[in-house]
Amino acid sequence: MLYITLESPREGQASYAHVHEIIAGLKKVGWTVELFAPSYADQWERPKLLSRMFEYFKVQRKLWRSLQDGDAIYMRSHFLAFPLAWYAKRRGIVVLQEVNGPYEDIYISYKWMKPLSAFVTWMWRSQYEWADGVITVTKQLKTWVLEQICFGEVDVIPNGANTDLFRPDAKCELDLPERYALFFGGLARWQGIPTLLAAAENPAWPKDVDLVIVGDGQERQLVEEAAARNSLIKYVGRLPYHQVPGVIAHSLCGVIPKNNLGDRQGTGLFPLKVFETLAAGVPAIVSDFPGQGDLIKDNGCGIAIPAEDPEALAEAVATLATAPDRVKEMGQRGRNIIVEAHSWEARASQTGKFIEQAIAQKASDLISAS
Repeated sequence: MLYITLESPREGQASYAHVHEIIAGLKKVGWTVELFAPSYADQWERPKLLSRMFEYFKVQRKLWRSLQDGDAIYMRSHFLAFPLAWYAKRRGIVVLQEVNGPYEDIYISYKWMKPLSAFVTWMWRSQYEWADGVITVTKQLKTWVLEQICFGEVDVIPNGANTDLFRPDAKCELDLPERYALFFGGLARWQGIPTLLAAAENPAWPKDVDLVIVGDGQERQLVEEAAARNSLIKYVGRLPYHQVPGVIAHSLCGVIPKNNLGDRQGTGLFPLKVFETLAAGVPAIVSDFPGQGDLIKDNGCGIAIPAEDPEALAEAVATLATAPDRVKEMGQRGRNIIVEAHSWEARASQTGKFIEQAIAQKASDLISAS
């Protein structure tokens, strides 16, 4: 398996865990996997745009030279992977696309790309049409993909958690407040950071509970400014992957206040942080979108609130702050459901089977064509 990701899987971002955990899981079930990623993956700071684009094509060229060694290419979806997808299509090589969100996500992150949206969308849609299989993280996103390509094999394989690493007894290496709600992950525009910060300043937010924020990204300045004026907000910055479980395990709750940029109601959400929070035995407060909202409500392991509602978020934190027994019960239920059904081992097994089916179908189609 030749696994390619053009967006560098850097520690502190969800893609880092997803890429490395899926690869580790595939190896456990018998696959040999080679990862192709930008050379700056291990660097703390990301290079400028032009340097990154050069790396994108450099990574694809490196994979081209290894095609004879692979049974299939697994792509973490990116519009600039178009040359590799086109070449693989011409060569008859099996390609799987992993789709984590709609096209609009990139226009939210990089507003200057909006005038190019027709061309960029065409590059993405073409890759989905050429793929031998597509993996999405929610059933709503599967429906969206099928609307783009009209046909093809599409499977739903959500995110998961490393249940050995993310656990209730994980040790915290940081000096943190005694009681805190936690946000961790990339500070992207769709994460609902303004809602989160407004909630911490809302009168309903409990005065004996701090808000700890771990991560980095586009909204960092907003977080730093809020932390400077509100002593309840503690900004930690990015942390290595192995330190995150302990920070989660010692928190009162995890907060995932995603906003509706990109029509999350239509495509659903299953962010990695939800699974990792629950695996650590901590209840999660989430925006009530399909996927994450359903998981929380169906299993009684947190609180689902309306999106972009700071007061509802503050009130949810206050509710948990005064109900230690309820917090403990929610945490245990969350841990149980992740261990039973949402570990990375389970996700890798599903992924491996889907890849095998795609390879088998490709071989059958070639035989039929001949």
